[in-house]
Amino acid sequence: QVQLVESGGGLVQAGGSLRLSCAASGRTFSSYTMGWFRQAPGKEREFVATISRSGGNTYYTDSVKGRFTVSRDNAKNTVYLQMNSLKPEDTAVYYCAASTYLTNRDVTKYLYWGQGTQVTVAS
Repeated sequence: QVQLVESGGGLVQAGGSLRLSCAASGRTFSSYTMGWFRQAPGKEREFVATISRSGGNTYYTDSVKGRFTVSRDNAKNTVYLQMNSLKPEDTAVYYCAASTYLTNRDVTKYLYWGQGTQVTVAS
């Protein structure tokens, strides 16, 4: 029902910053909870951040609290992930996803996924 296109990944030095964007198609973007997930080689896909439909509620995994910020602009059908103070362990493919559930951390509750964008943090 919704198509997601991610951008903004790349190579950055430890301590640097990146801003990921996820543009959504369709006219019902504001009805979806949005989330960010990541997957490193040999590891399971893990929750990173989520934001409620209006943007009023956000949640983060402990390892990124204080460093990452998720936001959305419903008028532009876009969700963002601002990543500061990046560490080598943040290296992964990052995915945005959409859910019809209220804000949550459960990967199985997200029905629509972007293609993923590579983030590499060099020490």
